Formats: sequence, structure tokens, C-alpha cells
Amino acid sequence: MAHSLATPLTAEPSARLTGTIDVPGDKSISHRALIFGALAVGETRITGLLEGADVLATAEAMRRLGADVERHGVGTWSVHGVGVGGLNEPDQPLDFGNSGTGARLVMGLVAGHPITATFIGDASLSRRPMSRVIAPLSDMGATFHTRDGGRLPLTLIGARRAMPIAYPLPVASAQVKSAVLLAGLNAPGQTTVIEATPTRDHTERMLRAFGAEIQVEAGPRGLLAIRLTGEPELRPCPITVPGDPSSAAFPVVAALLTPGSEIVVRGIMLNPHRSGLYTTLMEMGGDIEVMNQREQGGEPVADLRVRSSRLRGVEVPPDRAASMIDEYPVLAIAAAFADGETRMLGIQELRVKESDRIAATASGLRANGIKVRETEDGMIVEGRSGEVAGAGHVATHMDHRIAMSFLVMGLAAQKPVTVDDASMIATSFPDFLPLMQGLGATFSGEGQ
Repeated sequence: MAHSLATPLTAEPSARLTGTIDVPGDKSISHRALIFGALAVGETRITGLLEGADVLATAEAMRRLGADVERHGVGTWSVHGVGVGGLNEPDQPLDFGNSGTGARLVMGLVAGHPITATFIGDASLSRRPMSRVIAPLSDMGATFHTRDGGRLPLTLIGARRAMPIAYPLPVASAQVKSAVLLAGLNAPGQTTVIEATPTRDHTERMLRAFGAEIQVEAGPRGLLAIRLTGEPELRPCPITVPGDPSSAAFPVVAALLTPGSEIVVRGIMLNPHRSGLYTTLMEMGGDIEVMNQREQGGEPVADLRVRSSRLRGVEVPPDRAASMIDEYPVLAIAAAFADGETRMLGIQELRVKESDRIAATASGLRANGIKVRETEDGMIVEGRSGEVAGAGHVATHMDHRIAMSFLVMGLAAQKPVTVDDASMIATSFPDFLPLMQGLGATFSGEGQ
């Protein structure tokens, strides 16, 4: 998946945003629906699948591993699985483009099977460390040949007979937890992951839906033990993918910041392990009304009515980080428009995302006249009470969330904001521009 030529894009100060929208299907659930469909015996039907580049890379990887993956229409897919233990050895490298989630989850999947696969990605993914996944998967019997620092490209030789382990997570990471559980599917006995800080639980929910035996037990000192019984026969399960709360963050924050705005975002997943941003925005004074609460695909879902609001700075509790780790860049944009200081600490995980998101966000804020103090594990943003100058040129570092966050800033700032490259937005939110334009946003430049 070669990176396309850079496409600069400018967000112009916009009039009020209005309308009702649906955001793309949740990326985390889309990845997992394809993976578990490939492990089930029979046909899994998926509706609402996110068709961004990251998820499409996982779909292609499942094909190379032997599943029959077919697209029937927009967001409508089917997967004919091969069963746990039935994966084929791929005859070509598995290319994950920019997708760390896809790469790490599929490493877990392959590690539990006696096959060999090579993992590759784009320049950004090839800089991201994989050691935190390699360590537990090696304990389970897999072998890795990697570049220095455990980086892509790497070759994984799966375990001839995967060994169940009990693994305490050294950092809060749903990707590492999921990789261990995926490897544990083809191991005899019980594989256990122990969490000190709860992370998103999509893998556990979907494992149950596909018929796996999994228990979650509270232990001493607040520890959580997730126990999976290996070698199940997974049964097909229809999956309806709810709206992605991480994608919804951009129109929601844009509506809060752009005076006179009122929008409704339909069908957003509000899993408590994913909804930290919305809790924080409401603590800042954001007018966000949660409506029509329901369950969809085993996940809590609701519609959100969002009205423009005067925000105030807050201190975000560090223990909330796992529930909103991808949303800190756009939260920093909201903080720039707030009254007073917003403190965001305990988020060192952002240093090893698609970019160093702490450094990239701080640099973009400074380019637009915002004072920000950067720490090793976070940042402190001094709000401008709605008076953000804008006029900055922001380096995105090939990071889709940095690009969309600063385009949101440009809609509400006094002068336009330009990002150096908008091409990678398609990895997670292919319709970002037309959706925002439908609400009244204005963009200009090559990225149009």
C-alpha cells in the first residue's frame, strides 16, 4: 500500500454547522468482525463495515489466510471462515498499510497457528514498535524475525503447538490483550490476560457472540482477569457495526466550537471503554444530549444532539486515557477554544501511535497561536476563550487524526488552517470531507 502524493488541504472559517449525519462504522469492530468471521465455520454476514484503507487491509489479509471474503454492497460483506486452526499459509506478505490495529491483531491470530507469514506496512507503520506484542506471543511459542526494535517488516513463524499463558499487561493496550487472546484460541487449556487498567472490550464481547468460552473476573487491587478456553468451534454470527465514536469526535467537536451550530449524529457506539471523550466534553460544558439509547451488535449505541457551547478547561483524569486514547488530538483542539487551562496527562501511549501525537498536536497548536506545555506523558493547553487565531500550516506526519483535528480547528478559528497532507484521512474516515461539507463546512486546496 504505497503512500499517495501529499495533498494539502485548508479548512476555512465556516458559518454554523447543521444537519443529521451517520458516521462510518467503528474501525475496531470492523477489524474484529472480519477476523472472527475468518475463524468461524460457515458464513458471517457483516453490515455497516468501515471501508477505510485500514479495514480493507485486514479483509485482504483474511483472504490470504484462506477465508472467502466478499463485498456485496456499501458496508455489506460476507466472510466464509476456515475454523480455528484452519488458516492457510499466505503465499505473499500481509500488507497492513498504516494499520497498527490490523497488524497487531493478525500477528496474534497467526502466532497461534503453525504457519509462517511476513508482515509489511507503509513508512509510518514501519516506524511503530511491535515489541509489546512480540513478547507475549513469543512466550506462547511463536518465533519472530524483525528489524531492530521489533519493527516491520517482520516474519512470524507461528507456534507448532501454541501454549496457553497467563499474561499481565505491562501497559493498558487492547491491541496486546486481543493479540494474546487470538493466539490463545488455538492453544489447549486456558489463556489469561490480566489488566490493571480496563481497556476496550470489543474482543471479549465478540468472542462470546461467536460462541467462545470467556470469563472476566475482578481480582485483588482492582486487577481484571480475562480467561479464554482454547480450541473452540466458533459459529458464524451476524454483525451490525455501530458508528465509530472516534470518527464522530470530529463533527461533534466542530459543532461545539462553531457558533450557532446544531447537529445530530446517529448510531454512535457508547461502550464505556470508548466514551471518555464525550464524558470529558460534557464536563467542559459541551451541550451533548444522548438520545435513543439501544444495543446494536452487542454494543451500547445512541444518537447524539450537539449544540455549540462555551467550553471551560478541565483536568482530564489519567485513568480515563484508555477510554479515549485516539481522541486526545481533537480534545486538544476543543481545549484551545476553552476558557482556562486543560491538563491532559498519563497519555504517553500517544508517543507511539501513527505519529508522536503529543509532539504533533503541540506543534500544530503553536502554529495557530495556542500556548501549550508539553510533558513526557501529556500536554497542558492554555485556552483562548473562543478566540483562536488560526492561519497556521500544520505538519500531519502521515497521521489521519492529526489531519482531521486541525481541519476542525480551521472551521472555528479566525483565519484558515492548512494541513500539509490530507490523503491519509481515507484510512479511517473516507467520507470525512463530503460529510463535513454537508453540514456546512468549507475546505479548499488539493485535498478537495
